[in-house]
Amino acid sequence: MCSGSNVLVDESTEVHLLHDIASRIMAADSLRDVLGRVIDFVSWIVKFDSCFIYVLEGNELVLKASRNSHGDVLDRLRLPLGHGITGWVAQHQRPVAVERNAFDDPCFQAFHQLPEDRFEAFLSVPILSRGKVVGVINVQQREPYVFSQREMRLIATAGFLVGAEIELARLESANSQLSDQLNTRKAVERAKGILQRDLQLSEEKAYLTLQSQSRQRRKPMREVAEAIVLSDEIKRASE
Repeated sequence: MCSGSNVLVDESTEVHLLHDIASRIMAADSLRDVLGRVIDFVSWIVKFDSCFIYVLEGNELVLKASRNSHGDVLDRLRLPLGHGITGWVAQHQRPVAVERNAFDDPCFQAFHQLPEDRFEAFLSVPILSRGKVVGVINVQQREPYVFSQREMRLIATAGFLVGAEIELARLESANSQLSDQLNTRKAVERAKGILQRDLQLSEEKAYLTLQSQSRQRRKPMREVAEAIVLSDEIKRASE
């Protein structure tokens, strides 16, 4: 057993911490801050050696938060849905607890970037929102450890509270991407029209010219298009 690793808190403390997480969500903290608070809460339930939070993006789980320093892999480490214990938990929406030798489990997915891959005990709990999985919380211990039903229930509760925030952040991100795509399209269309008018180009040739300038200048096509539109506006204003 992991000596002194299990630190249970009384019911009033649990309620306070859960209320704190909910309050921070209502206060519109950033997603990273909210996930950090979930890790803080989990640390009150069990004194873990490692805690990761993955968020589902498309068909992949992306590492978004970690207690230990893993800045080099945050937002970059990805795990396909259904792969490894974490992917299985996300796919089946059921927690999995491995008391010892987690790295020998046939379902375990190892990453060379994570030294925690050699830790003994492993707990993976799904984060749900309206019956859909939106992420996974992983807790690991260096030594063999038996996770209690109480610990798993409380960690799942924290995941439930943050699940709605993750879903909201994902929707906001999707809306932001759609808005960016629309603004890019508008800028490109205006720039194409200017090139067609001033250089007597076909629509296809004007688009290829924008594309070529984007590659040569190593700048996004929207930035090139906006520069052309601004230049045209300045020229017209000075006439």
